[in-house]
Amino acid sequence: MKRLVFLTFAALAACGTPQEQCISRNTRDLRTVDRLIKEAEGNLARGYAYETITVYEDYWTYCAPHRGKKGEPPPPPRMCLDERPVSQQRPKAIDLNEEARKLESLKAKRKQLARQAEAVIAQCKAQYPE
Repeated sequence: MKRLVFLTFAALAACGTPQEQCISRNTRDLRTVDRLIKEAEGNLARGYAYETITVYEDYWTYCAPHRGKKGEPPPPPRMCLDERPVSQQRPKAIDLNEEARKLESLKAKRKQLARQAEAVIAQCKAQYPE
């Protein structure tokens, strides 16, 4: 019982206060642009990008037994081959000049979003004081 109560409080604490939720909800684009800036800076530092591809690996698993005729015992489970998706990263050539232009554009967009976020954060703090 104590574990259930603890897990419930832990889940509620992870949700954040209404003020934090308001700020998070209204600054999602800013966080996305920050992530893209970090990615572009890494690409320029390395000289190449990474792309994520999905490959399928074979693995053996137990198949669901098919139903036998009425009154007969079901057949034993059997092994069958199945596939599962696996994500992999591999290097990808990029145009460094284009990547630099993209980075500058993202930085300009970040400045614009940061100015907008200041007003939104102030509004969230006024609406949900802590």
